[in-house]
Amino acid sequence: MRRITIHDVAARAGVSLATVDRVLNNRAGVRKITIEKVQSAVRELNYTPDVHAANLAKRRTYRLKFLLPNSANGFMQDLVREARERANALRAERVLIEIIPIDAFDSHAVTGTLAILDRSTCDGVAVVAPAFPEVRAAIDRLQERGVHVVTLVSDHPASTRRHFIGINNDAAGRVAGRLLGRFLGGRQGKIGFLAGSLGLRDHAERYGGCTDVLAREFPDLTFLPVLEGRDDPDRNAALLRRMLDEHPDLIGLYNIGAGNQGVIETLKQAAADRKITFVAHELTPQTRAALEDDVLDAVIAQDPGHEVRSAIRVLKSLCDLAPIVEGQERIRIDIFLKDNLPDLTGAAPET
Repeated sequence: MRRITIHDVAARAGVSLATVDRVLNNRAGVRKITIEKVQSAVRELNYTPDVHAANLAKRRTYRLKFLLPNSANGFMQDLVREARERANALRAERVLIEIIPIDAFDSHAVTGTLAILDRSTCDGVAVVAPAFPEVRAAIDRLQERGVHVVTLVSDHPASTRRHFIGINNDAAGRVAGRLLGRFLGGRQGKIGFLAGSLGLRDHAERYGGCTDVLAREFPDLTFLPVLEGRDDPDRNAALLRRMLDEHPDLIGLYNIGAGNQGVIETLKQAAADRKITFVAHELTPQTRAALEDDVLDAVIAQDPGHEVRSAIRVLKSLCDLAPIVEGQERIRIDIFLKDNLPDLTGAAPET
């Protein structure tokens, strides 16, 4: 069926194209009776403006900022790589993307970066936001300055952010708990936890989901307090070594965040004496190899490319006052075992 255009609206209302344009864009200089004619024609024809074409005609530019962690976390490096690739691809379409490095574990630094942004420099911001009050306040103030804000990977729902792009982290934690419980098959023992920081909402939600499932459905398993390694491989390795020394009945491990390489190397060294069932997040060359070597039992993953593309689409929709297609922007939870590993050619390494 042919698309209804502004020419059809003008013909139905009996006015010029210029008059329809003024009414649709709420510009002054049009009589009330003429406005009503145009609005009636729009309703009768079910006319929907072509925002993309209009923006091209106006030569509109979208200025978007991505505040992404500058860490050795392989998944975050994948996010940065995807954002750079989209920035290069979309420049010709007048979508200007700048990547600003942040330390997601430093709430004051993130707050300071958000504080210096305003409408003179950007139209929309995607941020990996630590869940601290000062970050919430900075997001709220940026929204008040007319800049659209979406949270990426880790949410801050107490803020006035417009949208969250990422997986359901409570569900991801529940998946981890169920995988651990099923893999251990009724054995009795302890489960250990490593996290980057429970100050990151995604880590806190995963931990809560996992421990809820373990406590309710696998009563033979007890769990240790979570240890925070800031997603650093060396810190995680040291924490795990301490955990192994202090708890000879440790039989399961869940790394809620990143820094998996240190965990993998430590478990390899301990493999001769004990087998630890290990569940982690994000598929990288290192976690893939650990799955193939039976050091790692399952990986819970999300698609960084989908998340970057989704953030761009959502921010553009917010700038255009256009609806967000919720189904298109839903980020799924992937589960990988050694049996269903995809080709990861070109993936960034994790240190």
